[in-house]
Amino acid sequence: MTDHSPRPEHRGVRRLFTRTSWPEARFLADMLRTETVGGALLLFGAVTALLWANSPWGDAYAELGRWVPWTGGAALHLDLDLATWAADGLLAIFFFVVGLELKREFVAGELRDPHRAALPVIAAVGGMMIPALIYVGVNLAAGGEGLRGWAIPTATDIAFALAVLAVIGAYLPQGLRAFLLTLAVVDDLLAITIIAVFYTDDFSLLPLLGAVAPIALFGLLVQRRRTWWWALIPLAAVAWALVHSSGVHATVAGVLLGFTVPVLAGKGRDGRPAPGLAERLEHRWRPISAGFVVPVFAFFAAGVSLRGADLGAVVTDPIVLGVVLGLVIGKCVGILGSTFLLARFSRARLDEDISWSDLLGVSLLAGIGFTVSLLIGELAFGSDSGEGDNVKAAVLAGSLISALLATVVLSRRNRAYRAIACKEQVDLDQDGVPDVYQQPGT
Repeated sequence: MTDHSPRPEHRGVRRLFTRTSWPEARFLADMLRTETVGGALLLFGAVTALLWANSPWGDAYAELGRWVPWTGGAALHLDLDLATWAADGLLAIFFFVVGLELKREFVAGELRDPHRAALPVIAAVGGMMIPALIYVGVNLAAGGEGLRGWAIPTATDIAFALAVLAVIGAYLPQGLRAFLLTLAVVDDLLAITIIAVFYTDDFSLLPLLGAVAPIALFGLLVQRRRTWWWALIPLAAVAWALVHSSGVHATVAGVLLGFTVPVLAGKGRDGRPAPGLAERLEHRWRPISAGFVVPVFAFFAAGVSLRGADLGAVVTDPIVLGVVLGLVIGKCVGILGSTFLLARFSRARLDEDISWSDLLGVSLLAGIGFTVSLLIGELAFGSDSGEGDNVKAAVLAGSLISALLATVVLSRRNRAYRAIACKEQVDLDQDGVPDVYQQPGT
C-alpha cells in the first residue's frame, strides 16, 4: 500500500494558492463569466469615449457629460451633470455589489480563515503601498504639486483583469484565479477606505447621521428576509442622497448597504439549506453592475481629448509618470515582493501546481487600474482640469501596458499548462490513469 501521509519535512507547511472548495469554485466560475462580459463592455465604452472625444464631434461628447438633467436639486446637492451621476450615482450600485462581495468573503468565503486570508491581505497591502510610494517619490522630486493624487495607482479593476485572464488563461490553475479575485476584493476594501478618509471635502455631520436611519431600516428588512423592492430601493436612494449631501463620497453608501445583507444561508421550506441572501442579491445585481453601470461610467470617465495637446508635456508630467510607473511597476513589485517575503520568512510555500512565473503574470495583471483609479483621479483633480485629463491618459496608458505585459507572461504559462493537460489526456486515453496520478509500485 502506498503511503500518502505528509512527508516529515512538509508537515506544518502551508500551501499558497491551493484549490478552493467546490462551492467557492462554482461561485468563482459564475463571477468569471459575468466579469468577462462586463470587461468586454467596459472596454467598448472606454474605446467609444476615446474615439468620440478625439473626433471632429468631440465637443458634443464634452457637452453630453456636462448636461444637467435635473436642475431643481441644488438644495439637496443633486443638480449633477451626467458624468457626475455616472460617477456618484451609478457607481453606488457597483460598490453595493462590492459590499456584498466583501461581507461574503469575510463571513463564508476565502477570507474567513485567517491563514488563507493572510496572503491576499498582505499582497493587496503591498500592491497599494509600493505604487503610492512610487507616485509620491516621483512627484516630490518634481516639486510636490500633484501629491493629492497619491492613491490613483493603488487600485485594481477586477472586471478588466478577470476579462484578460479569461481570454488568455483557459488552462491556468484555478488557485491563481481565486487569488486574483480575493486580492481584488481586499483591494476594493482598501480603496473604499482611502476614498472615505482622504477624499472627503466639505464634510457635514448632520446628513451623515441622518443616513443611519434608512441604512438601519434597510438592514432590518434584509435581516428578516423581507426583500420588497418597493421598500428597499427607496430606502437605498434616501441613504445615498444623505451620504452624498454629507460630503462623503456617495458610493460609500452602497458599501454600507451591502454590509447589512446577511450571508449565511437559512433553511428553505423543505428543510434544506437555502442560498444566502447576499449571494442571491449579488447574482441579481452583478450583471447590472458589470454589464451597465461600469461601462457607462467608463464611457463618461475615459473620454480624454488629445486634440491639440502637447504630448511631450503629457509624457513628462510627474502626475502621468507617477500613475504609469505605479500601475506597471509598483503593483507588480508590491504583490510579487510581499508574496515572496511571506514565503521566505514563514512556513508558507507555493502550491506545487503554481510557479513564480504565474504569480509574476497575475501581479502584472493587477496593474490594470481603470475604474477605481479614474474615480480617485476625478476626486483628486476634477474631471475638467488639465490635471484630470492627464490622469485619464495615464490610467489608460498604465492599464494598457500592464495588460500587454501580463498577456505576454501568462500566454506563455497558459501554453505550458495546455501542453501538460494534453499529455495527461493522452495518458488517460491510453491507460485510463494519467501519469500524474501514478506512483512507483502502484
